[in-house]
Amino acid sequence: MEQTSSFVRRHIGPPPAEQDEMLKATGCQSLDDLITNIVPPDIRKTDALQLPDPLSEEQALRRMKQVMSSNRVVRSFIGLGYHDTFTPPVIQRNILENPGWYTAYTPYQAEISQGRLEALLNFQTMICDLTGLDVANASLLDEGTAAAEACSMALGGHHTSKKIVISDNCHGHVIDVVKTRMEPLGVAVLVEDVHQFRGGDHKDVAAVIASYPDTLGVIHDLSDVAKEAQAAGALFVVCADLLSLTLLKPPGEFGADICIGNSQRFGVPLGFGGPHAAFMAVSDGLKRRMPGRLIGVSKDAQGNHGYRLSLQTREQHIRREKATSNICTAQVLLAVMASMYAVWHGPAGLRAIARRTHSATTALANELRRLGAEPISTAFFDTLTVRVGNADAVVAKALSVGINLRKLDAQHVCIALDERVTDDELNTIVSAFGTAPSAIQNPQSAVSFDQKFGRLSEFLTHPVFNR
Repeated sequence: MEQTSSFVRRHIGPPPAEQDEMLKATGCQSLDDLITNIVPPDIRKTDALQLPDPLSEEQALRRMKQVMSSNRVVRSFIGLGYHDTFTPPVIQRNILENPGWYTAYTPYQAEISQGRLEALLNFQTMICDLTGLDVANASLLDEGTAAAEACSMALGGHHTSKKIVISDNCHGHVIDVVKTRMEPLGVAVLVEDVHQFRGGDHKDVAAVIASYPDTLGVIHDLSDVAKEAQAAGALFVVCADLLSLTLLKPPGEFGADICIGNSQRFGVPLGFGGPHAAFMAVSDGLKRRMPGRLIGVSKDAQGNHGYRLSLQTREQHIRREKATSNICTAQVLLAVMASMYAVWHGPAGLRAIARRTHSATTALANELRRLGAEPISTAFFDTLTVRVGNADAVVAKALSVGINLRKLDAQHVCIALDERVTDDELNTIVSAFGTAPSAIQNPQSAVSFDQKFGRLSEFLTHPVFNR
């Protein structure tokens, strides 16, 4: 029992003496009295919670380990913006497991967090370079809310519009969050094929959102969509895969006004779907309407460089009534990890990871095609959507051998590869399609998509990414 009370004393405050002091200050006789004065009676639960006997910290840890041991850990290839990744040990050891980094919430005290600010500036530089846009923030909470924030930016500059158009081939969670965030604003969200969007038919759309590559893994030429969106006076928003942008033409080069996405696959462990740092990059004219934190560089009177928070007028802790967003923070730790992943690998290393991942997908596509399971497109980066006779049977067979695939409908299965994929795993995936054993060998260099999609511009040229 001493163990239990010790845990409570160290972790569950305040102690009785402090409770009495606070109750005296509030004019209440007890905690029940305080709650009665605060919580409306129609929502207050008066009966006691049915809780088990208390456990000490060590007992609780043992119990949680026992429960978690029932989990079956399988290899995930479902995609949807999440990919397994190698966390370089130097990043795991010195950042992820270092309280000097992992306790960071948001850098209010800039003068004592120069290293953190520099790392976040590296993140912003990485995002600008890869997306081909002018200004990036120091991360947002997740990809769905980043898309919703892009919609809010568009609505803020388009006072008569109450309509958003989003591609039906964006990730489902992105579509759902945009719908949820727009509903209380009275904004209609149209989920449709954006390639059929015609700007001349719409003058009341604030934003058009497309995915690159889309949730089925298909790479589309979005330059015409960008022109039609802008002809309607709307902002063109692209949800992009960050690793693919090392090989694909960046959104800023085909007309995107805003690019959002997540940086999870840059060295951040999957963590059962989160958390991860989202990103947002915008054209220069939108920088003062962008949510979140921006890190900038200043010089003091002696000419020394110093890092600082810039353009904070958007934040709710500064000029609240004029704030352009309620997102006033960043995923600091995970953005730092993603930026350090780029610093660690450099542009050549990132390009090599992307090529190997893509060529593994190409090898898998060729093998499935040879065996009669046809991918729906030849324009892909790391994700294949394959036509099958019975999707349930394929997914179930894959799960039986430790592989998680994504069922789209009765005749389509989606496979999203990542930098960790091995030749053995590729062959195991093929076996789930009911075919004879194969012997795939990843050539690790081939680029199979049409070179009209290929990236020609350089990225990560700053010395910090090349030392």
